[in-house]
Amino acid sequence: MTIELEKVKPLEIEARSFEIITKELGDFPLIPGTEAIVKRCIHTSADFDYARNLCFSDHAVEKGLDAIQKGAVIVTDTQMARAGINKTILSRYGGEAACFMSDADVAEQARKNGSTRAAACMDKAAALSRPVIFAIGNAPTALVRLYDLMKENRIRPELIIGVPVGFVNVVQSKELIMQAQAPYIVAKGRKGGSNIAACIVNALLYMLSEDRGYGD
Repeated sequence: MTIELEKVKPLEIEARSFEIITKELGDFPLIPGTEAIVKRCIHTSADFDYARNLCFSDHAVEKGLDAIQKGAVIVTDTQMARAGINKTILSRYGGEAACFMSDADVAEQARKNGSTRAAACMDKAAALSRPVIFAIGNAPTALVRLYDLMKENRIRPELIIGVPVGFVNVVQSKELIMQAQAPYIVAKGRKGGSNIAACIVNALLYMLSEDRGYGD
């Protein structure tokens, strides 16, 4: 059996991947303005289900872009998600990426309250005085705590990227966020992950910088 490899230069591999994604999507209807995000999620995961399960609140993309331009802090629930965000582009707008999971005060609050560290991270983020975008790819407890904080009027996220992966309260936590009064990008169902959270942030950054967008 002869295996034929496609000849693609290293710097052209990503662009070629997006060409394949666009071709395989065909005429599948995507919400105008969300194409770059959906395609980057597919590129990251090789999973075309994201064309169906990504949900966007009205003007979520525009609000996310505006928040980044205002120097938003991107708060993640894992160091992996934080590491995956393109901080070079983010810094152009005065923004930064933060994860409080390893902070001693977060660990202590979680111990006292009998909560997860991810939930305690949301409380710490509520004290930030800057615009905040949440990129949650692992812990549904973070989304549940965010929902509670919003109900208590203790936080007003500029955007919530809600894509935790798993089985326990994952679906429910995403449904809560879609009922909250905040812009959201949510992957309905069980799929998601820290890599998806980071890639959605990056898709927004590339849309602003016109760098590696591949949305068309």
